[in-house]
Parts: sequence; structure tokens; C-alpha cells
Amino acid sequence: MSKALVLGGGGPVGVAWEAGLLAGLAEAGVDLSDADRIVGTSAGSIVGARLARGDAPAELFTASATVSSPGGGGPAVDAEALTVIGTAIFDGITGARPHDEIVRELGQKALAAQTITEEQFVDVVGPTLGPDWPERDYACTAFDVDSGGFVAWDAASGAPFDRAVTSSCAVPALFPPITIGGRRYMDGGVISGTNAALAAGHDKVVIVSVISRVVPGAEEFLRGPLDLEITALRDAGAEVELLEFDDATQAAAGGDLMSFTLAVVDAVGAAGLAQGRAEAERVGALWG
Repeated sequence: MSKALVLGGGGPVGVAWEAGLLAGLAEAGVDLSDADRIVGTSAGSIVGARLARGDAPAELFTASATVSSPGGGGPAVDAEALTVIGTAIFDGITGARPHDEIVRELGQKALAAQTITEEQFVDVVGPTLGPDWPERDYACTAFDVDSGGFVAWDAASGAPFDRAVTSSCAVPALFPPITIGGRRYMDGGVISGTNAALAAGHDKVVIVSVISRVVPGAEEFLRGPLDLEITALRDAGAEVELLEFDDATQAAAGGDLMSFTLAVVDAVGAAGLAQGRAEAERVGALWG
């Protein structure tokens, strides 16, 4: 029975929560890091990369505050840019516009934005990752900013590992698109926060979704695309469990996934740790 772990996107807050959640689960006897395949999108690409290279969940949790809030701070978050991204996500969920049109628009915003340099961003996201891929089956997602094409980077792709992971985290207009093979790539979560279809073919799938419960009262709307991904996996014969923010994590996050404030990151990580312990029996019944 093959197992896949899908780690969704959700900014520095998502990194902290996922790290805490995985550590809490492992502490209670359910170690999701032994998945046969790990899929990461944006924040999940950082967490997944570290699991794939052999970091234990407890180690990842200990380091998560530094990963989520390097130097105790982050970039200035452009409110206008976040509005553009939010509108694009809304259009993608509702089907108001074709996905490729949305991605190309965001790609142009990403190219035009004044941000830190690519190398600076790689140094923030992947200073210890290096260019070589781990032996584990790991994939992370990105979009070509010019063509709008979707890519799932893996060891066979030829992309440097650290740059592939960083490209998956390159939130348009906040961080620079990353050059790989002469083309530039941005965040893989601008259409789907989880890209759970990449877990197809596995018997047991655990999906860790950050965005689907981030806004109180909007859960049903935000979960729409994810529900379709889960249905497709189940229709293909997979057993699927979903992990989302619980009420305590939702309150700690305050609806802002892009907070680099250390107090917020720590609170969300602690909430994730407690949630992992609480969810262990349910998840363990699937994972074994």
C-alpha cells in the first residue's frame, strides 16, 4: 500500500502550522514523513523538501520559526499586490476567467514588481538545501510566468533543488520569479493551494490544506477546488484524509497567512503541535 503526503501553500504562517502539525502527529506515533511520495506547494514545498531530505518532524518544528520568519522579519507586504492575488484566486475558484489567463496576469505582476533579488530569495528559502535532489520521491509546483504553464519539479526535471523549491514559494509581486533553464517561475499555489492531483496512483493520501479554513465563514467557498481534487482521488480508489486549521489555529493566524511576525508564527506553530497530537488517532487509522 503506497502512501502520499500533500502539503499545501500558505505563506510563513503555513510553514509554522505544517511543521507543528507534523511534529505533533509524530510525537503521538503517526510519522507522515515516511510517505512514499511527498508533494509540496509554496509553503508546503519548504516543509516537504526538508522532510524529503531526512529532517525529522521534531527537527523541522524546532527550526520552523527561523524558516517562517528569517531574522525576525520579512518583506514589506504590498496590500495592492495581495488584493490582486486575492482577486485572481477568487476568479479561479469561481471560474470567472480561464486559469491560464489568471496565471499570465499574475506572472506579469510578478515580473514588474520591485522585490529582493532572486539570489537573496534563494538564500532565504533554501540556504541549506543545495542543488542536489534527495533520493525520496518529492515534487514541488510552480508556474511559468510567461506561458502560464504548470510544472511539477522533481529529480528528473533537471532543475536545481534549492531553486525549484524557491520558485514554488515565489508569491507574485512579493518575491521574485526564479530563473530555471532560462525561464522564470513563480508560486505553484496561485490556482490550487494543494495540487493534490499529483498524489494520484497512491493508495493512501493525507492532504494538509492551509488556505481552506483560514477565513472564518468562507470555508465552504475556499474548499471548493480541494473538494474536487479529493473526489477525483477517491474515485480512483485512494483513501484520503484531510487536515485543515482547527479553531485554535484559525484564531492564532488571524486570517493573515503572510504574517512574518515571530509572535504569530510561534502561536500558529504551537497550535499546530497541539492539533497534531489531537488528530493522531484519526490520521493514524488511515496511515497505519
